[in-house]
Amino acid sequence: MTIYSAVVTTGIYCRPGCGSKPLAENVRTFEHPAAAEAHGYRACLRCRPYRVAGPIAADVPELLCRAVQLIVAGALDSGTEAALGARLAVSPRHLRRLFTQHLGVTPDQLARSRRAHFARRLLDDTDLAVADVAFASGFGSVRQFNRDMRLVFQASPVELRSRRRRADRLVADGGLVMRLPFAPPLHWPALLGFLAERAVPGVESVREGVYRRTISLDGEAGLLEVLRGGADHLLLRAHLPFWEGLIHVVERVGRIFGVDADIAPAEAALARDPLVGPLIAARPGLRVPGAWGAFEIAVDAVLRQYAARPRAREQMAALVEAAGQPVPGLDHGLTHLFPSAETLAAADLKGVGLPKDTADTLRALALAAARDDTLLDGGSPLADFVHGMSAVPGVTEDTAQRTALRLGYDDAFPTVDRTGGATRGEPGAEAGAALRPWRAFAATHLAVARVPVPTA
Repeated sequence: MTIYSAVVTTGIYCRPGCGSKPLAENVRTFEHPAAAEAHGYRACLRCRPYRVAGPIAADVPELLCRAVQLIVAGALDSGTEAALGARLAVSPRHLRRLFTQHLGVTPDQLARSRRAHFARRLLDDTDLAVADVAFASGFGSVRQFNRDMRLVFQASPVELRSRRRRADRLVADGGLVMRLPFAPPLHWPALLGFLAERAVPGVESVREGVYRRTISLDGEAGLLEVLRGGADHLLLRAHLPFWEGLIHVVERVGRIFGVDADIAPAEAALARDPLVGPLIAARPGLRVPGAWGAFEIAVDAVLRQYAARPRAREQMAALVEAAGQPVPGLDHGLTHLFPSAETLAAADLKGVGLPKDTADTLRALALAAARDDTLLDGGSPLADFVHGMSAVPGVTEDTAQRTALRLGYDDAFPTVDRTGGATRGEPGAEAGAALRPWRAFAATHLAVARVPVPTA
């Protein structure tokens, strides 16, 4: 976990590795930059803490992790702490107590800090107008934007733009380019290989070290490209129909690659495991891959429930071709947007060529997801998520576990076989007990290495 140092005598906080050398008696420590800002400290202009990944510690309560995920998804952009607490089935008072105890900051303060940090990165990296930066960062108005930037950085957005360094500005031939910071190391080849093997035909592409995919924003098409940028960051090039809400696009892309993940505790806990330990040593920095869309991952998991991956990819391509919205003019094999749950629920799945059992299960999943937008949002505990998804007719517990892994559940554990064929064996929830609570991390290494998952 990153520990931020705040110097009482200067009112400045720094990240580890900063060249400043204050007296120890003048230093306070904080586990999150938002906590330092809430106590009146501003970011150091030398090490610029807002430009590095600030992961939440892996050992915080699961409820807090789920709350942070919902905040990242925009729960407090226009909502309230009371509504967030209701979504998590806790009182706002308990939620604030939990945040204050473990992060030193309230949910609202964390949300404000994330928006402000993202805006500061846009001011540094891009030439977007200040008003565009405000709405791209999730602020409700330019007035709120100016107020919060002064609270966090003690300067106006215009002043902050004037201070950016020449090397910060990123220029591209079309699109908008941003850095996605992470705490090194990150095993890019293994992560990219995992995503390439599971890429949705027509929607995702991995070629020559670049991940590309189409996305839908309010029904309009966009294109994302991600590549390795440096030792501590990836580069995202976004081609979008509008910039409003860009912060949530970037956050979702970051989840695909686990840039905010704190993997040190998992690596340390499993380093001596006779099966997983050597795999971690061979691929240090491998993250658990996330997902752009939960429904997309769930559809893939259902297809894999009935067929080996090569056949499942053929079926996915047929679904995209038949029900996805065409996006003309793109290269790298990108042709469509992935269909929504509502679209697939109304589609002729048997006409696409799916076997009856597969089509029935997929239609049941699409109907359930269309009726309940919380079914796949990852806001519930793992056991509740698995129970809810496997309650859909035809969906197995292992399919729910496979989906949960990509949605950020640390202890999700789908079974994996060496051949890449259909899942067989014990349910994931009962497997690999010795790997708890980092079973998703272990399963990712096992999948990349094609090692059979232990079932006890």
